[in-house]
Amino acid sequence: MPFVERPDGCRLYVETHGGGSPLLLLEGMGGDVPGWRRNIPTLASRHLVIAFDHRGNGRSSMPDAPVSMATFVDDAVGVLCALGHERAHVYGMSFGGMVAQEMALARPQHVRSLVLACTNAGPARASKVAGDPRAPKGRPYLTLYSERFAREHPDHVAQDIRVGSRQPQQPQARSRQWQAIQAWDAWDRISSIACPALILHGTEDRIVAVENARRLASLIPGARLRLLDGAGHLYHSEQPEEADRAVLEFLAGAEASP
Repeated sequence: MPFVERPDGCRLYVETHGGGSPLLLLEGMGGDVPGWRRNIPTLASRHLVIAFDHRGNGRSSMPDAPVSMATFVDDAVGVLCALGHERAHVYGMSFGGMVAQEMALARPQHVRSLVLACTNAGPARASKVAGDPRAPKGRPYLTLYSERFAREHPDHVAQDIRVGSRQPQQPQARSRQWQAIQAWDAWDRISSIACPALILHGTEDRIVAVENARRLASLIPGARLRLLDGAGHLYHSEQPEEADRAVLEFLAGAEASP
């Protein structure tokens, strides 16, 4: 089932890998399924990984109409149900982490556990990155990585850029997603999240300040905090082994809990 069609006609591109308990991956703004390519094989060794492109990302379409965070939550639940699953572990990064939080708040029956990575609970009240995070002119993508990683691994970064540019996001889609993010805030609500949660963040993130991870961990009851030393916003590309190990260990613990 490469596509799931939503009631408004939007077609969502979906991939499944592996087997076991479902793990739903929610990508960042403008990202697509290949962005998880360094992680899916390891995650799929223990779980049925469900990866899909948000409306407006990758190979998914984007009707030109206003959307809210609830729209993206409905899409995520719709993908799960179309594949015959009522409940899943939900792993969201950046924008996907916002969708995951709202999913746990508004549709908790579908969320078994949460992994919230390089994200916050709403931009208006989020902690800001200290200093000047701007990248050299013409290379804004460099802010997605830690300065050291971008400097020492230019071939790795270049490959990520090549893969990510194969399905460029339409400007209209980016604008709609951005509007949904700016209108959303859950800081006063996340204390009601009741499922197990892991907060994952790179210490050198130049897009979403690491302080947001500490705040999320302090506000979500029982949440665990795992910081990846030296990793930037694309922690899962810079340090895939460490990131995947942290996620799989957390999911194993969540499944062992009553």
